[in-house]
Amino acid sequence: MIKKLLRTTLLLSVTATIAFGAQAVRFNIVDGNAEEHYNNMINTKIESIGYTLSDPHARINDAYKTKYGTKTLDDGKPNNTYDPDWKETLDNLGFFSIANDVALRELLISNPELGGFSPFNLHTYKKKNENKTYVGHLVPEVMLDIVGIKDEATREKFSAMFPVLDDMVQKEIGGKVEISEYKSLPKKTMMNFEITFDRPEDLGDYIDEFQEEFEAAFEDKEYIIAGYKNFKESYNDLELNFDKYDRYFVYSLCHFTYSYNIFNKGRPDAGVFAPCSMYMYIEKGSNKLVIGMPMLANWTAVLNMKDKVMNKSVEDLDKEIIEIMISLGAKEI
Repeated sequence: MIKKLLRTTLLLSVTATIAFGAQAVRFNIVDGNAEEHYNNMINTKIESIGYTLSDPHARINDAYKTKYGTKTLDDGKPNNTYDPDWKETLDNLGFFSIANDVALRELLISNPELGGFSPFNLHTYKKKNENKTYVGHLVPEVMLDIVGIKDEATREKFSAMFPVLDDMVQKEIGGKVEISEYKSLPKKTMMNFEITFDRPEDLGDYIDEFQEEFEAAFEDKEYIIAGYKNFKESYNDLELNFDKYDRYFVYSLCHFTYSYNIFNKGRPDAGVFAPCSMYMYIEKGSNKLVIGMPMLANWTAVLNMKDKVMNKSVEDLDKEIIEIMISLGAKEI
């Protein structure tokens, strides 16, 4: 009870609007264009509080303009991806995947499913028609609920990584804090798979072949491999024990057209879920590759998305991702 009171007092110590219900997304909202301040924070200061930045994607809105807002290519040929309904709605949209590797290590050993939000996006965006910058992330409790962590000690340790991050954002970006709410999660929050394989003498041979097939299969369906974090190698480099796993890595996936039709068409806040993290691991000596990823249906529920076209695209991608994984020999569990 005391811990909860202290947390509430901390949140109310800044100018905040907090919805009463299950908390969803925390955003700092500051007047003006804070892109320079954000870039300085994420590139030069984030490591001082224990976080590591991986696979940053700045100004995705510029890529939208080039791909969907340009009628002709540089060579004068028609751009077949041009959107006749193109509107430039964003001044800035950035995905910056971060994780507190050292604090996460113990948690990933006991709860590998936390890879569904490790790393996670410290999201930033600015709408063209609004002179405000948004910087924020999913609250840790909703991440824990989605991946299915119920143990209170684990939840407390995971959530404890975030106050120092929120303090830095408040110091460097400032503005008003808003925390949105949601009513319920979808019935199925995660997609989970297993692949049983004949373990070779050199496990690297299997991993190399699988990753090549995995990346090709998703790229063939117009997904982008937006990031890759090898936690096993990271902990080896840090000389920290991670011996439970022979391999543990996380892919960041993005479907560019899908993201454009959501982020550039009215819901840039949904970028807190992007890119999607798909974790994969092999326990020591095992011949099973275990795979998990949060369902995109969580976007609809947590963000209260009402647009029927957007929600249909969420359903379609959930189905397609499962189909791709099954085509690679994965068994849905």
